[in-house]
Amino acid sequence: MDAWRNSGISSARLLLLALLLCGGRACAQNTCLDCHGALDPPLQVTEQQFTGDIHAQKGLTCASCHGGDPTKPDMEAMSKAAKFRGKIERKEVPALCGRCHSDAAFMRQYNPSLHTDQLSQYKTSAHGKLFAEGDTKVAVCVDCHGVHGLRPASDPRSKVHPLNIWQTCAHCHADAAYMTGYSIPTDQFAKYSASVHHDALVVRGDLSAPTCSTCHGNHGAAPPGVDTVQHVCSTCHVFQDQMFEKSTHKVAFQSAGLPGCVVCHSNHGITHPTDEKLGAGPQSVCLQCHTAGDTCDQQRATMLNGLKQLDDAVKAADNVLGVAESSGMEVSQARLDQDQARDALTKARVTIHSFKTELVEQDIREGLKVAVRNLQAGQAALAERDYRRKGLGLALVFILVTVLGLFLYIRQIEREVPKS
Repeated sequence: MDAWRNSGISSARLLLLALLLCGGRACAQNTCLDCHGALDPPLQVTEQQFTGDIHAQKGLTCASCHGGDPTKPDMEAMSKAAKFRGKIERKEVPALCGRCHSDAAFMRQYNPSLHTDQLSQYKTSAHGKLFAEGDTKVAVCVDCHGVHGLRPASDPRSKVHPLNIWQTCAHCHADAAYMTGYSIPTDQFAKYSASVHHDALVVRGDLSAPTCSTCHGNHGAAPPGVDTVQHVCSTCHVFQDQMFEKSTHKVAFQSAGLPGCVVCHSNHGITHPTDEKLGAGPQSVCLQCHTAGDTCDQQRATMLNGLKQLDDAVKAADNVLGVAESSGMEVSQARLDQDQARDALTKARVTIHSFKTELVEQDIREGLKVAVRNLQAGQAALAERDYRRKGLGLALVFILVTVLGLFLYIRQIEREVPKS
């Protein structure tokens, strides 16, 4: 080494030379990859797979899970003396993963923020309970996270990244043949694909939008019961939950054993909420339970009419203000105030969950007050525009008349001057 230093070669160049000599990977021999890289799937594990795995990036090797000695050639690497265990049986997977991931002291050196209660949560889940009873068809760690190509959940290529996890769950739960015997639907994936949550997540790219694990949990996966589904929804929809707490529906649903939010909104196939759900047409939610013409139906109609009135008022004001603005009139304050009217409309639509007409009408009145004021501001701006246009028109006529008069006067003078 001293000879290298004396030759003037820097440590950085030494490192580059070492990497070239080792083919771009660590010089430590790994006979596991030498063999498995040449095998056919499912036994194939390429160097690319291995180096892309989060475990390898943290310094773990094949022997960390499979035992053996990757530095030894051929069969010596798989000797009993090297504690080689070979293929990991499916029934051994949770305990094997938990050996490290449940050890807080061990995991702290790799990722101090990573939870170490995954295995204990798994044992309380629907998956874990069936697994403990000997059902090895249920999901274990490798089904969701992968085997040799594991990546952190924050990596878009990870099977448990928010954009991918719904497809990971669907791998089993949308397979009717695989799910035979479990007595649960297999249409969740299809329904979710058409839902407002899927639209927010996949189409709009909102990673905070709900996916399977948001509602069902991940390691402690267990379908929420009818007594908890409202609490699951309220994790995001806080104000709707507060309004529902004030409603008579809460008591009625509990008495009838109905699962709160999903009665009106369903669960996996939640569509975009519109005022039509409060209407009397095919999309009506209320009339699924209530009779047309009864007291509740009349309240429904009152709230719907109020929402329509405010919605129309907001649109009318937007239209007039847009025309005024495009005409060059100053209506920026009214444009800004329109946000208050739209907020009032949104609030009224949330307040519907209280099913108290007086509360909904209060929000509608506040919104109408702002929308009407902004509409009047827009109309006043258009009137000012028209007044200015009339004034400009009259001024142009006066100027034209004046110019024409001057022209005729000059011609008259020219005719009266005698020619020399």
